[in-house]
Amino acid sequence: MELGLRGKVAAVTGGSEGIGRATVLRLVQEGARVALCARRPEVLNAFADEIRKSGGEVLPVVADAAKAGDMERFIEETVKHFGRIDIVVNNAGGTAQDPFEKVDDAAWQHDLDIKLFAQIRTARVAIPHMKKRGGGRIINLNMVGAKQPGAGTFPTTISRAAGLALTKALSKELARDNILVNAVAVGKIKSRQQERRAARQGISVAEHYEKTGKTVPLGRMGEAEEVANVIAFFASDAASYVTGCCVNVDGGLSGTL
Repeated sequence: MELGLRGKVAAVTGGSEGIGRATVLRLVQEGARVALCARRPEVLNAFADEIRKSGGEVLPVVADAAKAGDMERFIEETVKHFGRIDIVVNNAGGTAQDPFEKVDDAAWQHDLDIKLFAQIRTARVAIPHMKKRGGGRIINLNMVGAKQPGAGTFPTTISRAAGLALTKALSKELARDNILVNAVAVGKIKSRQQERRAARQGISVAEHYEKTGKTVPLGRMGEAEEVANVIAFFASDAASYVTGCCVNVDGGLSGTL
């Protein structure tokens, strides 16, 4: 199915690994021109070179989503390079989860910066450019725990819950400008973070994935590409009447819609 992304310009935060990497590849596959940012220049540039060799058009930008100013600079560099911006994918973040009493102010602030404020900052800069072009898409990555917080999930589920509120409120405010704002809530997805978790447990990655997958109704962990497919849908013409929505990509894990 033609998604109508050919020639569009997308900016993807945290775009060098995991879901971000899969999203960049999916959008490039659909003919989009993509700017991506990450903190490690060697990983970022190696990935960008890989895409260019396959014929894709990308702009790598070294930036830290947790730092004030970096996300604004990322979006402005995207517009300066490509002349426009149509899609923002706020993917940067992490899954820091601890009991409430173990989380100090610095941890709270970092989590809010890299998740909530990063999304606020990219949107604030991108929205005026989207308005000039008559519309756009903002897709915020989230997690199913934001809808169903549990014990020991601080500060992540709180930051992510705020991200859902941001998504819904922005979708209402920007609808008149044809800027559609949606979220994707992920469950247990294969990633470098999951690999590090396996290492801490002293088991192989394959064993960890198999063990964790048994807790999911579909019986397996998700692939980053499966999340990227939903992101591409939200970015596409096929989602032209969808805004203020959050789709769970979790293999049926969540107890909420």
